[in-house]
Amino acid sequence: MYDTGTSGSALGSSLVVDSPSLSGNAREFDFQYTNNGGERFYDSFGTDRTATHFLYDVEVYVKSPNTDVANIEMDMNETMSNGDTVIFGFQCDGWNGTWDYTENSATPAKSQAHWLHSDQACNPRSWTTDTWHHIQVLYSRDNSGNVTYQSVWLDGTEQDIGVTVPSAFTLGWGASLLTNLQIDGKGASGSAVIYIDHLSVSRW
Repeated sequence: MYDTGTSGSALGSSLVVDSPSLSGNAREFDFQYTNNGGERFYDSFGTDRTATHFLYDVEVYVKSPNTDVANIEMDMNETMSNGDTVIFGFQCDGWNGTWDYTENSATPAKSQAHWLHSDQACNPRSWTTDTWHHIQVLYSRDNSGNVTYQSVWLDGTEQDIGVTVPSAFTLGWGASLLTNLQIDGKGASGSAVIYIDHLSVSRW
């Protein structure tokens, strides 16, 4: 699905492959874009309204070349008991060279979502291509939908995020846990191939 929050255009496809993989069943994401466009892939995986703590855990493989990759975004949504949806937005931002997170700077009913830059470095174009990278993100929320982004680990090295921001949205969505993977392009046009494996979200 093309992300209308990006400029230009994008399209993509996804399939299960046995190589490259760690488990024997990795998912391949092929992506083409114009003018910095972004493509979002998503999947619902549960209906838990009460969990408040999450560990997002995934292996990511960027096929060479990676010069057309601007951002790799790894999000999760949770609909709370009051009906508001909490968006746990997190990305490796190749434009600014930081890990970024989302914030709702207004109210749930009249939301204003935007990205904020952490003080921790990340650029997907600096990742070694054609190899697996282990990413883990730890975050939590309170009953009002304020999200605390605690830490991110890249290949076993912890980077402390340590911020709390409002991130509840009155969207009218049903009870669902949903995860997104988004790839944003860099430049006038291009393409990229990314694989993920061992994706899990622990919750409590």
